[in-house]
Amino acid sequence: MAAIELQGLAHSYAAHPSTDADWALRELDLRWREGGAYALLGPSGCGKTTLLNIISGLLHPSRGKVFFDGRDVTPCEPRERNIAQVFQFPVVYDTMSVYDNLAFPLRNRGVRREEVDARVRAVAGALGLQSSLDNRARGLTADAKQKISLGRGLVRTDVAAILFDEPLTVIDPHLKWRLRSELKALHQKHGFTMIYVTHDQTEALTFADEVVVMNEGRVVQIGTPAQLFDRPQHVFVGHFIGSPGMNLLPAERGPDSELRIEGRRVPLLDRAQPLPTAPGSGGASQTAGSMRAVGAGSLQIGVRPEHVRFADVGLPVQLDRMVDAGHVRILDLLHGAHRIKMVVPEEQVLPPATELRIAFDPHYTHVYADGWLVS
Repeated sequence: MAAIELQGLAHSYAAHPSTDADWALRELDLRWREGGAYALLGPSGCGKTTLLNIISGLLHPSRGKVFFDGRDVTPCEPRERNIAQVFQFPVVYDTMSVYDNLAFPLRNRGVRREEVDARVRAVAGALGLQSSLDNRARGLTADAKQKISLGRGLVRTDVAAILFDEPLTVIDPHLKWRLRSELKALHQKHGFTMIYVTHDQTEALTFADEVVVMNEGRVVQIGTPAQLFDRPQHVFVGHFIGSPGMNLLPAERGPDSELRIEGRRVPLLDRAQPLPTAPGSGGASQTAGSMRAVGAGSLQIGVRPEHVRFADVGLPVQLDRMVDAGHVRILDLLHGAHRIKMVVPEEQVLPPATELRIAFDPHYTHVYADGWLVS
């Protein structure tokens, strides 16, 4: 397994990029430790697959370098990087049996027959392929073929990294959870360096130790699942992570320097702190100074629906609709022109409609300026 480092990496598919929109991947620096499980998470077209293909060597970056264990592999072909890659759609040898498909990467490297057999049967057991080892791949379902692709990526123990490009897209939904669990278990057992591309937050958050959230070719936050949920560094992360996503409400600074929503004070733990440098901005400051230097129109209050509560004193709201989600209910509340989502336990009794007021847990209420967390 290898530690992977990306320095000043950027890529454009345009011959002569001249604007930000010409860059599929904006400049970034990343370092992943050996044996870690990582996910690249974001919507379609955000640069996830471009970044993965640069790491694997299928694509040469317009700028920057890729290092495996401190060795510059930027000019190296994929075969020289010693990686395994599993693609979105299954790639199998139809005329071979399932056993021979799984054994192929090992036989190609001259691994002893006994070790080949042991590895193939171990991976087949983990993926539920034991009963079909003697079957030809041609007659299998798309689910089974993709499990073979996964198995071929996992059967080797000598790879620098295993890269997954949305590998569960064609898998039947009821099998996805089990396969994610098996991948996680294999990672914990063997210590593979794994990088997993997905647009599905559930896949990313249940698989990875650390998630890289991307949007429009830029890395907007890197963190553990808990960090992404509890403290989103950008409004996009707050919106994209969580179901439902974070409430974002325009705010203004009152005469007492407190933040207010339509004239009503919002309790906060921290005030007037400097704005962070935007990740992926090449080191340039996103906004200089403190919150006092930011125009009122650029401020937003962010709070997740799980951290909204009923209160005797707070924002007056009206209940617009309620969705029963099983063990919880999701409330759509209106405060003037603003819609606020709130999650309450199924058994909770709601206050009378004329007395609905809400407050935000100050420990999880965040301030954003121009989209970035004031922290």
